[in-house]
Amino acid sequence: MLKQPDNQKLPKAYVFETGTNVWRRYSAWPPKNAEPRTLYLHADGGLSFDPPAGDAPSFDEYVSDPAKPVPFVNYTAQSVPQEYMVSDQRFAASRPDVLVYETPVLEQDVTVAGPVSPRLFVSTSGTDSDWDVKLIDVYPNDYPDSALEAQRPEDRNKPRTDVPPPSFTMAGYQQLVRGEPFRGKFRHGFDKPEPFTPSKVEEGNFTIQDINHTFRRGHRIMVQIQSSWFPLTDRNPQTFVNIPDAKPSDFVKATERVYHTKTQPSGIVVQVLASPGGAEEPR
Repeated sequence: MLKQPDNQKLPKAYVFETGTNVWRRYSAWPPKNAEPRTLYLHADGGLSFDPPAGDAPSFDEYVSDPAKPVPFVNYTAQSVPQEYMVSDQRFAASRPDVLVYETPVLEQDVTVAGPVSPRLFVSTSGTDSDWDVKLIDVYPNDYPDSALEAQRPEDRNKPRTDVPPPSFTMAGYQQLVRGEPFRGKFRHGFDKPEPFTPSKVEEGNFTIQDINHTFRRGHRIMVQIQSSWFPLTDRNPQTFVNIPDAKPSDFVKATERVYHTKTQPSGIVVQVLASPGGAEEPR
């Protein structure tokens, strides 16, 4: 682009769209046709754009133990591998200290472009806690195992040689799209750390980094919520202390609850394109 004529019109946003793996040009960011919609958490692990309707108390809970934190990958890592950002989250979904919410199979593509903003109604038996929120793309159980089979027919005679073939199957793969921790003591601002009153329901709002991702037809959208993501983030003792000065006795188990009712509608606000995709960059 640096060698192009000065009168070349560059787009306001030139973004790689994961899921479809194409470059998009947008005249604004977030795109003008992006509509904020909330993916609501429901009882029995449901996730949808429809808000919960019941007034009766409804929540999911788990016990978070700082001595047994949820790892950020399912193997021992000596550093932070870049691959963790798209890693399979099935290992976490099987843990009792991770909540899982999932949509039905998508009947059409859903493209999300812009910030991702969790809004959670939570309580803890402790005086502080983290809530780590992960947005995940779930592949179909019958997704082709062969990378060649997954390619478009017109590209199958041009297999890639720049990367090694994957050593794992993508069938049922739970691909991390974006994740972020939320330290509860800062729910009212980073300059106003406040302890929780045990078992009192509080609202927490925060924003995850922008994404430009298409959840393909036949896939599912998943949200996982947990209270540790070690060692990507430090452990929260789950007591209201200055964490760098925390003593071993400050680290305690805590029961964490996430609520999903008509008056406490936990969910994630995403920017959904009215028509999936933007202007595709010519190949």
